[in-house]
Amino acid sequence: MVDVSEHELVPDHSVLDDEDLEDVLQEYNIDRTDLPKIKRADPALPDEADVGDVIEIVRDSRTTDQAVVYRLVVE
Repeated sequence: MVDVSEHELVPDHSVLDDEDLEDVLQEYNIDRTDLPKIKRADPALPDEADVGDVIEIVRDSRTTDQAVVYRLVVE
């Protein structure tokens, strides 16, 4: 079976720790539930991601070197 998360076109996905999560939520003045969602079944998610975790996704960007987005893992 192919591991989709290792494909070169899939951006880096990592679970955000609680300290970094609090910084992000304060920076954007939002709650965790205000974040866009990603399903736990998404093959790009790291194995350690659980429902309720926040994922940091780092993509290459044409206008900036990298674009960072956050997603809340849901069932």
